[in-house]
Amino acid sequence: MELNMSMKQTQTLSPQMMQSMEILQMGSQELLEYIENQVQENPVLEMEEKYGSQDEASVLQRKLEWLESTDTQNRVYHQQDSEDDGKDPISNYGNADETEENLYLYVLSQLQVMELPPEVLAAGRFLVESLNQNGWLDEPLEDLATQMEQPMEVVEKALAVVQSLEPAGVGARNLSECLVLQLQRRHEDSALAIQIAKDHLEALSKNRYGLIAKALGVTQEEVHAACEIIRSLNPRPGSGFAARENLTYINPDIFVVNFPDHFEILTNDYFFPSLNVSSYYCRMLKDSEDSEVKDYLMGKVRQAKWVVRSIEQRRSTLLQCAEHILELQEDFFRHGPGHLKPMSLADIAQRVGVHESTVSRTVKDKYIQCASGVYPLSYFFSRSLGGSADASSPDAAKALLKKLIAGEDKKKPLSDQKLCELMSREGCELSRRTVAKYRDELGIPSTTGRKQYE
Repeated sequence: MELNMSMKQTQTLSPQMMQSMEILQMGSQELLEYIENQVQENPVLEMEEKYGSQDEASVLQRKLEWLESTDTQNRVYHQQDSEDDGKDPISNYGNADETEENLYLYVLSQLQVMELPPEVLAAGRFLVESLNQNGWLDEPLEDLATQMEQPMEVVEKALAVVQSLEPAGVGARNLSECLVLQLQRRHEDSALAIQIAKDHLEALSKNRYGLIAKALGVTQEEVHAACEIIRSLNPRPGSGFAARENLTYINPDIFVVNFPDHFEILTNDYFFPSLNVSSYYCRMLKDSEDSEVKDYLMGKVRQAKWVVRSIEQRRSTLLQCAEHILELQEDFFRHGPGHLKPMSLADIAQRVGVHESTVSRTVKDKYIQCASGVYPLSYFFSRSLGGSADASSPDAAKALLKKLIAGEDKKKPLSDQKLCELMSREGCELSRRTVAKYRDELGIPSTTGRKQYE
């Protein structure tokens, strides 16, 4: 038996360092809850609002108004609720009125103000409560009538009322009825489109324009125009609303404002309360002669200073990472999806001067809002398809795929193999299986589904 002595160096994380790492990877909502808990537990910590002057608030508001006006992802919602949004663009971040977002409350609010017989109103409420998240009625009307213990005549009247409400198409029992309800509200002549939506949806899904034209005795050009109208409709009228459960609203941690000549990054710490170490307790620590009081206050002051320092370090690291992401992905922030470049954690870690694990913690559960919408910071990290720095990212490959399919001959659509070859010529090397996978993810049908027949 031999006894050997050796020396080795190990690093043990202190509780303070572990706390700092935990704060670094907290999302905005989690951090807010953490701050509130710390203030309750530690009397030395004081919380005050960030806004110290009207000038700072007004500058921020102008910048967010600019971002609001360029947010293409959420523009549809803003148009629908333009009156409310115009009051205070800042108030919409992280807060939403449930009555505006909940499909059931939205439809019920319209139903409540209508002068209806009591039994029709009650049946209408029941039907609204039976809508699925798409705004459709899944159950047969007869079954719903049995559950309500109401005659079919009353239930049918209630259904007609519900189907007359907004959003157009709500209360439909199938795709055909949903489309017809929307077409009936259009001002232009939609008679041909209504006929197609009622009786020829299967042929439409296969682009059999010639077959539809022959069946209805019209030209293919008229059928094509009517089908374009149908394709512009929303088959899921309830998709823009929340379901019965409450939505989880995203509070962006970073705002990227795109000005004509430059970008500007804003951190969401404007909306967080500011933490300070209480001057009152600091004086007490200095003046007190009781050793127990001094030990207690000294521990609390040390803890409070570490919390303040850790939160500031989180903000600083997050801002640095966001700045370098913006620098490397400038094409995306200027032109939107389809221009994402391959980027790794190591790329950002090297620029910031930290370990990859620190970058990983920094981007975890963090969101950035830009002109294209709201994205998790992890979205901007993607591998290179070709293994080299100049190779395409999956995002760019999908954009190229969409472009090739959009420009194909609809009577002779490109096969996945042909798409693979064309993408290879553009410098995007993909296997046929990967092309098919990306096409499915984009919701683009196969060659058969895209072919337009005579």
